[in-house]
Amino acid sequence: MANNSYDRRVVITGMGVVTPLGHDLDTFWQNLITGQCGIDTISSFDASPFATQVAGEVKNFDPAPAFPSPKDIRRADRYSQFGVYAAWSALKDSGLELAKENCDEIGVFIGSGIGGLQTTTEQLKILLERGPSRLSPFMIPMLISNMASGLVSMYFNLRGPNFATCSACATANHAIGEAWRTIKMGDAQVMLAGGAEAAVIPVGIGGFCAMRAMSTRNDDPKHASRPFDKERDGFVMGEGAGVLVLEELEHAKKRGAKIYCEIAGYGNTADAYHLTTPSPGGEGAARCMKMALRHGRLNLTDVSYINAHGTSTPQGDVCETQAIKTVFGDHAKKLVVSSTKGATGHMLGAAGAVEMAACALAIKNSIVPPTINYQVPDPECDLDYVPNTAREMPVNAIINNSFGFGGHNSTIAAKKFVG
Repeated sequence: MANNSYDRRVVITGMGVVTPLGHDLDTFWQNLITGQCGIDTISSFDASPFATQVAGEVKNFDPAPAFPSPKDIRRADRYSQFGVYAAWSALKDSGLELAKENCDEIGVFIGSGIGGLQTTTEQLKILLERGPSRLSPFMIPMLISNMASGLVSMYFNLRGPNFATCSACATANHAIGEAWRTIKMGDAQVMLAGGAEAAVIPVGIGGFCAMRAMSTRNDDPKHASRPFDKERDGFVMGEGAGVLVLEELEHAKKRGAKIYCEIAGYGNTADAYHLTTPSPGGEGAARCMKMALRHGRLNLTDVSYINAHGTSTPQGDVCETQAIKTVFGDHAKKLVVSSTKGATGHMLGAAGAVEMAACALAIKNSIVPPTINYQVPDPECDLDYVPNTAREMPVNAIINNSFGFGGHNSTIAAKKFVG
């Protein structure tokens, strides 16, 4: 295996996304920085009985290029189809020639917050209507939340470390952070890391409606998700996947890989407070950001951009703003903060990876994506949220926040690569 050294540097060399803004990296990025919105009235089922009738759906998706056969597609839940496709896209983007690599040193951490909810729903209906003998023998492998990670390892013969993180909306960021740690520890040379989610189905929408957590701005879907705006009324669900190729620096340099940015640090804390509500003042989130900065040996003034968790919930956006001010003090007013969830919806367990891809592209292209639908300032959310229009500016270091139900907090710190 690779030589042990806790100071090994880790870079991002490939990225793949499946999102409501597009199924490839370039389309996603162009739509994101031009302020497009992938949220609309739900079209995959009749949502009229539901309090929330809008979502960020992935439309016109064809998983076939990433799968060995049509049979394999049928045996994969929609969330796994997203995850496998995003991993396939990331590998293509990275330029890795797997035939020339030691695949014992390439691993996969792709998680899901909810897993195969569509399969669970469909099979429960069969059980109730037709009896247990008619259940599919593929039901369990399709619905378990580790299967996207398992399928990617099988299809590409990646035999290194492999598991699935599951920490609600912090899932993908935790996968990236644990992959970073795995490479730094010398247990892999390359890791595919991210998350996948497909919960825009009746039971998924209904469950969150029952919590009264989602926006009910059904008459104006394009403006339903409005992070940090005073008139925000809840999050909008999205679906899709994001997978990043993380690589040990010397390995990447040896093969002449393009490098988007360097992963500098990782924070992982718990609120230990409430099932769904963040701790007062964002205390747990603040500790998480501090940990990522400490790992990355980054000064507060090094950070120029924060990709906020920013879900468009009344309480969550205030707590995150308070956490940022707690960590950054006077510098909080000088850095820029944006949430891309106004454009994609909240992709739950996939959100952190898709947003990390946006961060990496912000660093590479010196453009910060906007917070769309920001119209009415909230006195309690008083930072620079890059309202409505992308901003060209140097982006030297970023942090990417993801926080999940259960009090799970995850932060990734990254910086411009300097050889």
